[in-house]
Amino acid sequence: MKHIYFVRHCKATGQEPDAPLTEEGKDDAERVADYFMDKNIDVIYSSPFLRAVDTIKPFSDRANKEIHMDDRLVERVLSTLHLEDWMEKLEQTYEDLDLKFEGGESSNEAVKRALALINEVLERPETTFALVTHGALLSLMVKNYQSDFGFADWKNLKNPDLYLLKITQDGGIIKRLRITER
Repeated sequence: MKHIYFVRHCKATGQEPDAPLTEEGKDDAERVADYFMDKNIDVIYSSPFLRAVDTIKPFSDRANKEIHMDDRLVERVLSTLHLEDWMEKLEQTYEDLDLKFEGGESSNEAVKRALALINEVLERPETTFALVTHGALLSLMVKNYQSDFGFADWKNLKNPDLYLLKITQDGGIIKRLRITER
């Protein structure tokens, strides 16, 4: 059996690729590290965005595990245009998984790149992995294994948030876990 932890990054100062964690986010990154210390994580993959890397770095340092940067874990791009009604547009992409706005990617396109990484992970000999990503992409990854996961669930995600995907011979079972209490 394989265990794949999907981690949404801790709170950051913004959405830019180089946005650092807030002080609360840094505290939560330490809690993420505490949580993972007894989980026997074999391999860590992270979005190269600073907020994702800094979320898992305390654990990486303590466990002496390398962080493998992977662009397939970057946040899903809704559009390259400024959309005043971006929240409504995002909601539509949970209803129509092929809906795509200018310069962006559809839900299906975004999850396809994440699944390419997951499929590579499943071919590896190790059994326990941490994949650090962003809210929209994480929600689409979860939706792939739990079809009723949608826009309202995305809105209820926390920074950080954690899901465990257990891969068995019968498929994948996904479950939301608690990292921190606030």
